[in-house]
Order: sequence, then C-alpha cells, then structure tokens
Amino acid sequence: MANLWQFFGLPDPDGNPPANRRTPATSSPEQPVTLDQRPSPEEPASTVEPEPVIAPPVTGEWRSPPLGWAGPLTPDGEPFHDLGVSRERPVPPPGKALRYIAPDQMKRLPTEAMFKRVLQGDTAIVDLRPLVHMESHQMACRRELKHAADDARVSVFAMDAEDKLLMVPGLNVVVDMEKHTLGLKALI
Repeated sequence: MANLWQFFGLPDPDGNPPANRRTPATSSPEQPVTLDQRPSPEEPASTVEPEPVIAPPVTGEWRSPPLGWAGPLTPDGEPFHDLGVSRERPVPPPGKALRYIAPDQMKRLPTEAMFKRVLQGDTAIVDLRPLVHMESHQMACRRELKHAADDARVSVFAMDAEDKLLMVPGLNVVVDMEKHTLGLKALI
C-alpha cells in the first residue's frame, strides 16, 4: 500500500521503503558512518573521518546527487531541498544606473564623462532648470547634448513641455515612443 509521500511523488523523509519494493544489495564493502563511529577528542587530529556512503535508491539504480550538491540526502539517495533554510547569496553590483546631471557652478555640463556612462548602459537625466534666466545658455547646452548624442548614436528625449528636463537613455535601454504624455495634464 502506498503512503502519502508516494501519492505526491515525493521521497519518504522517514526512509521507509514500501513493502512491495525490494532494496538492492550494496556492492561496496564500506559501511555508512554513524554518530557512534566519530573519533574521540583524545585521538590525534591527523585522523581522517571516512566519507559517508550514499544509500542506493530503491529503484535498483545508483543515483548520485547533482554536481556540486552539498545539501542533505534522503535515505533513497535523492537530494533533499529544505525550503525552510534560507541562504544569503552575494548581490552582484548593478550594471546600470539612473544618473541625475545638473550644470555645475560654472554652468557647464560634463558631457564627455556623461556619455562614457551612457555607453555603459546608464540613463542620464539632464536638468537645465537651474539655467532659468539664461535662455541662450540653455540652447547651447541642448546643442552640446544633441551633438554628443549623435556621436554616441543615442537619442535625447524631453521629459517636460519646456525642454528643460532631458533624458538620454543608456545603451540597450528601450524607450517607448508610442505612448508619451508630458506634464501632469494627463493625470488631472
């Protein structure tokens, strides 16, 4: 008679093989390591503990755990995935960033450094609002951005109706040009 674990297709965690299956004979002369066979603390540190033997599966074939498997095994030799154990993996550093760029104290834009980062995948938001009383200087900054963007083969997008907040998408960044609504008028 099958148990609940077999009904769902899972290995029995208690290791009780069903009565209708036969267990294969082991061809290895090694014995499994038990807790009683650990070396005592009085023994020298050079003693090597024997490696535990993986129990054969019930189907009659030897199964080995997946390559690099370091987790626990069921009595059938299957890898056991304990979903209650959480493992912290190192978070890789982000490959792309969103950069906010405004004119410096001399009212210049660092276009060369900005486009180096854009070619690496960063998206740049250029804010020309601090140049509110310098319309001719705003136009010069827009022209400089346009020429640098043409050299880098990327586009410059206006994010507001006055063209004072500009976006330069990074390399391999997709911008939807079909649905664009500027300002808050669409929300009101």
